[in-house]
Amino acid sequence: MKKKKISIISLDPRAGASYAGEVESLFGEYADISMFNVMDGSAMGKLERADLFVVSTDAYGSAEEVARHVPMDCQTMAVEVSFRWAELRKLKEIPAGSKVLFVNMTQTMAREAIAQLNQFGINHIQMIPFYPGAVLEEEVSIAVTPDEMRYVPESIETKINLGQRPCTSGMMIEIALRLGLEKLLETEKFQSYFQAIATSNYSFDQMFSRSIRLESQFHILMGILEDGIIGVNEKGEIFACNKRAEEITKVSASLIIGRRCDEVFSYLPFLTCLMEKKPVPAKINRINGINVSVEVVPVLRQGECIGAFARLQKFNEVEVRQNELRSQLLQKGHVAKYSFDDVIGESDAILRTKEVLKRMAASESPVLLIGETGTGKELFAHAVHRASRRKDGPFIAINVAAVPENLLESELFGYEEGAFTGAKKGGRPGLFEFSHKGTLFLDEVEGMSQALQIKLLRVLQEREIMRVGGNRVINIDVRIVAATNESLEQKVEEGSFRRDLYYRLNTLPIVIPPLAERGEDMFRIIDRFREELGGSFDLTEPVKEFLRNYSWPGNIRELRNVVEYFIYTGHEHITMEDLPPTVFRKHGAGLRPVTAPLMDREAGAVRNQEKDTVPGNDRVKTSAEDKAPAWKKPAAESQGSQITGKEDAFWFVLEQLYLASEEQTSIGRERILMKARECHIPISQQEVRNILTELASRGLVRVGRGRGGSRLMPAGRQLWESRP
Repeated sequence: MKKKKISIISLDPRAGASYAGEVESLFGEYADISMFNVMDGSAMGKLERADLFVVSTDAYGSAEEVARHVPMDCQTMAVEVSFRWAELRKLKEIPAGSKVLFVNMTQTMAREAIAQLNQFGINHIQMIPFYPGAVLEEEVSIAVTPDEMRYVPESIETKINLGQRPCTSGMMIEIALRLGLEKLLETEKFQSYFQAIATSNYSFDQMFSRSIRLESQFHILMGILEDGIIGVNEKGEIFACNKRAEEITKVSASLIIGRRCDEVFSYLPFLTCLMEKKPVPAKINRINGINVSVEVVPVLRQGECIGAFARLQKFNEVEVRQNELRSQLLQKGHVAKYSFDDVIGESDAILRTKEVLKRMAASESPVLLIGETGTGKELFAHAVHRASRRKDGPFIAINVAAVPENLLESELFGYEEGAFTGAKKGGRPGLFEFSHKGTLFLDEVEGMSQALQIKLLRVLQEREIMRVGGNRVINIDVRIVAATNESLEQKVEEGSFRRDLYYRLNTLPIVIPPLAERGEDMFRIIDRFREELGGSFDLTEPVKEFLRNYSWPGNIRELRNVVEYFIYTGHEHITMEDLPPTVFRKHGAGLRPVTAPLMDREAGAVRNQEKDTVPGNDRVKTSAEDKAPAWKKPAAESQGSQITGKEDAFWFVLEQLYLASEEQTSIGRERILMKARECHIPISQQEVRNILTELASRGLVRVGRGRGGSRLMPAGRQLWESRP
């Protein structure tokens, strides 16, 4: 028999070696195993053909990228990892209630592993995700890691290394089936492997179509499935009942095999399914005092029904799994970032607002934040969530007015596969589902169409949704916090906003005070922005008086822009001449407009033209210039360097990609722009996009789609490390 060829593709060489070793131990006699990984460049370019490519999910950024490297007519499947029962027993020995760091390469990998450990019953300890770049904020003495000891803080007293996470038994079964090596599943090596690996759900539908000719393998699968499974033939006679089904029904399989289903399980709709040849959707049955989700699916062969299977799940376990899946789909970032402590101010207006909102946070009723643009309504929405009983759930924000009406419905409610042209295969959950057990913040809610207002009203009344193109009702538990900068009462009178929805949202209304009504809070906020932006200046009395009398139509958002402008003037003492020209145009108050200062962006210093012509008025370097590396300084001060502004930006972007690669992660455009602002590097989003495109065209960077971020390739690392 000619040997098969299996190619293992991973991001990290260490993980790839572990996966390849396990596959080799089970299939080495019948297949040649090759290993490729992204970090050393061996997985890039068109790979040689293989009977099967097994690809880790973090290796390539998308299915399109997989297609660029893997021959299209070759079989591919994903690497799936689990834990060994022996390692889980070690974790069971940790005292209940202990705080434990779970250390992994990235935040996503750490959280995914923690979710899987919870699924396996490791719920008696509090696991805290830790990864390169994370800050250890709590006192913790125990750390657990899947062979990533290099990232465990030295201060940790007890370190438990679980070793590289092994491949799941389901993955090994899939490899055997894909390569026609089913006979190996009954060997002692496979049986030992299955017993050692902690099991998770495996797709029964995928396996059953092969079970007629693979009866023994079918019994193996029945043993590892976590759901209760009961099978009947075309006559309604029971031929299969796994251990999980025995536990749920309290019936011994040995006593019921061969008996008719209606005699043993009268509450299971087997006969209906066999006669109608259609699935019976999941319903809740009361079995032995517990709620059980029961669905029955027929087995069809050439149009004939040759049997049916019932799938039994304890209802509370179904809900836990759904919540875990929602958390995994969110990936990262959907958490409230701010609390009431982040709201700066001591004025009566802001203290009263915070006090009232703290009391509102304890309620489950909708909150309506009313305020002018830029007053910080979203910050208060974050704070309300953090102070509520839902603080451990997701917090998701969406600006209703910013999303086109034809997309907003699918964004909020999700959609089923084929609901419209361009709909993703398998459909997509909406923000209401993602927000389950948490808070959904609807900004500028007045921009919602009448049709969507009706659907939102139903959500608030019935706590259920239906995806676009779907026919299944989905129960959700979401708290709504809405915000508006317009008068909803007037909108109601005009007929553009539904009165019934207004009264639903207006349960707990509060007005966020504008900046002009917050008195000396303005200067406290200026101090905070100046600190965040790394600037150094003070305001003269005429400027302070001017700012007190200014109307601030843009509120705190406009104030931040003014602070950033002050920093770029390069002056320690801000005078009336240093005020932004836009402020004078809006609120001149009889003051003479001044010419905007010229900004030497590369140097980070701003000087007024008239002052630069005064004899003896030498240009003073800013502290930012003194501390900047030579390649960030003006050409005249960089020891004769001729690096242009464009070249500065190129090397800065490459540096950020390099630093991200050192942390084993990717970095997006917004993160690069934020870093540029921190370093006072003048660069626009379009410039960042152009540089990334150029780097990608030269094979130095892999640019991910959407929010996937960009990742430095080996050639890019070499370029940075050999820079002049």
